[in-house]
Amino acid sequence: MVTVRIWDLPTRLFHWLLAACVVGLVITGKLGGNAMVWHFRFGQVALTLVLFRLVWGLVGGHWSRWSQLALAPSQVTAYLRGQRSSWAGHNPMGSWSVLLMLGWLLLQAGTGLVSDDEIANAGPLTALVSGATVSAATAWHKGVGQWVLLALVLLHLAAIAWYRLRKAQALVPAMLHGDKMLPQPVPASRDGAAQRVLALLVLLVCAGAVRWLVGLGAP
Repeated sequence: MVTVRIWDLPTRLFHWLLAACVVGLVITGKLGGNAMVWHFRFGQVALTLVLFRLVWGLVGGHWSRWSQLALAPSQVTAYLRGQRSSWAGHNPMGSWSVLLMLGWLLLQAGTGLVSDDEIANAGPLTALVSGATVSAATAWHKGVGQWVLLALVLLHLAAIAWYRLRKAQALVPAMLHGDKMLPQPVPASRDGAAQRVLALLVLLVCAGAVRWLVGLGAP
C-alpha cells in the first residue's frame, strides 16, 4: 500500500465550503422572512464555488480534473459488476454524482436569481426577465429544484455511509487531509504553494463574475 495525495487543498476547501453553503441555504430557505437576506448571500457564494469548481476541473490537481472522472459507460458497467473495487479518484457513480450535483446547483442558483416570493424577497435579476419567467423560475426553485437537491444530498450521505459500513472504505478522511492509501502508485495531485495561489486567483475571478452578474439587475 502506498500513500498518494489525491485531493488538493483547493478541492477539499471547495467541498466543505459548498456543503456549508447548502446547509445554510436549506435552513434560511425554510426560515424565510429576514433570513432570506442570508439565503441570497449563501446562494451567491454557492454559485461562486460552483463556477470555481468548473474552472478548477480544467487547471486543478490531477484527480480534480474533469479528464480524470470515470464517466465512460464501460467504466460504469465494470463498477456495477464489481469488476474493480479500487479507484484513486472518484469511482464511476461518484463521477456522475459530481456532475449532477454541480449541474443542479447551477440550475438552482440560476432560477434563484430570477425568483420572487411576491411578498418581500425577489432575486436580483427579476427585473430583467418577464413575469412568466419569474413565476416559472420561482415554482421550480421552491418545488422540484429544491426537493431534487435535497434528495441528491441525502443520496450522497447514504453512499458515504454504505461505503463505510458495507465496504469498510472511509471516504471522508481523504477529503480532510487529501491522501489515500492505494494498492499501487498513481500520479499524485499537485498541491503546493503555486497551485494554491492559482486557486485563489480563480476564486477571485469567479467571485467577480458573480458580483458582476448580480449587479446587472441593479437599478
